[in-house]
Amino acid sequence: MELAEGILDGSVKSLARLISWLEDDDERAYEEMRRLYPHTGNAYVVGITGSPGAGKSTLTDKLTQVLRKKGYTVGIIAVDPSSPFTGGAVLGDRVRMSNLCLDPGVYIRSMATRGHLGGVARATNDAVRALDAFGKDIIIIETVGVGQDEIDVIKIVDTTILVLVPGMGDVIQSMKAGVMEIADIFVINKADHPGADQLETEINVRLEQDKQAKDRKWVPPVIKTVAVEGKGVNDLAAALERHRAYLEESGELEIKRKKRIKEEILSLVESTLLKLLQEKFMSGDSFEDIIDEIMSGENDPYSTARELLKRIGLDVTIQQ
Repeated sequence: MELAEGILDGSVKSLARLISWLEDDDERAYEEMRRLYPHTGNAYVVGITGSPGAGKSTLTDKLTQVLRKKGYTVGIIAVDPSSPFTGGAVLGDRVRMSNLCLDPGVYIRSMATRGHLGGVARATNDAVRALDAFGKDIIIIETVGVGQDEIDVIKIVDTTILVLVPGMGDVIQSMKAGVMEIADIFVINKADHPGADQLETEINVRLEQDKQAKDRKWVPPVIKTVAVEGKGVNDLAAALERHRAYLEESGELEIKRKKRIKEEILSLVESTLLKLLQEKFMSGDSFEDIIDEIMSGENDPYSTARELLKRIGLDVTIQQ
């Protein structure tokens, strides 16, 4: 049985195998994805991101429990750091979500970053598509702990939840960082710790400044939670539903998803071209000779890149 057929029939085994093929860049995966594509576009995708130690896994666990009580089926992609020894995921998130594993309405998949920057794995977007076709109502992507510029999650999700915790020591500085700009909902987790009120005030001041500067129609709410105790998680679920309703009513959801498709097409073209160039021209001694020529000053990277593209029929001007 084809994997796509199995996934549409609800086979967890077929879903798991396809995601493994996607992670391994197995060529067989893309024909299956082509078959699944007409059955996608129904799931709502949520990203939960933030610094390491912010409690993202616990928050994901508790939020999923609330969503399940509301009748939603949930898929979770937990992006973990790669093991330096095996390249596989360090499965900390699955351990913290062990109770959810017993729920047939929840599917959890840990994915290793495999060196990919941006807080998500390279195959994350395709895994979202597979879970969408599998029939999950809501898909949550929990990113690996991100820094200021690792914000690839916004290219995949409909709603981005940024988790902050008091007492990190660099809150005011982080207000200027790229990661602060991506949030649709702010969560102050561990809100029972000292400094939570101050952090809330600082975020609200920043949001007010942004509203005046950009005339934002959606002002991200700031939700306080104590995830380990489940406090504030119902408020977070309500904020998520409000943001979804706003996107749908304003037409921004369609705009976001069109942009996502554009990014997806460009990413597929880019990765395919790079793979083609690596296979045909960038392996073996010949490419080492080209590098030696550049190192010696006999050639330059710009002319070399253009020449490589010419070999596959693309006569273009090299741009950064």
